[in-house]
Amino acid sequence: MGGAADRDNNNIRAAVIHVMADAAVSVLLITGLVLAQAFGWVWMDPVAGIIGACVIASWSFGLIRDTGAILLDMNPDRSMADKLRQTIESDGDALADLHLWRLGPGHLGAIVSICTKAPRRPDYYRAKLAPFRSLSHLTIEVQSP
Repeated sequence: MGGAADRDNNNIRAAVIHVMADAAVSVLLITGLVLAQAFGWVWMDPVAGIIGACVIASWSFGLIRDTGAILLDMNPDRSMADKLRQTIESDGDALADLHLWRLGPGHLGAIVSICTKAPRRPDYYRAKLAPFRSLSHLTIEVQSP
């Protein structure tokens, strides 16, 4: 554990956030209870609870934002999309449509629709896109006049 794939794995990230939030809230609540008992600050217990809720909400928001982007099939890597476009269009072809999405940590899927005047088979474009190692699933559609 601890590699780049683990940092990108939202399941592991959610588990770590859960454990860290539980620990942080426990420390806050115990501190609040001790201060309330020692100094009569009865308001410390609810304040500690509110602070704990804010900490959990903050960590959760980042996780929800990142997983929501995956669930909504947002483009995970704008620079990768630009490089794919440049590679396809380097021979005068036009990229009609590109759908790029995250399959898992380090793995992307793509659907590529290409308009070309030179009749080329999908294997030609598959070979051109072979250097993009993170493309684990590639669907190619070639349109010619």
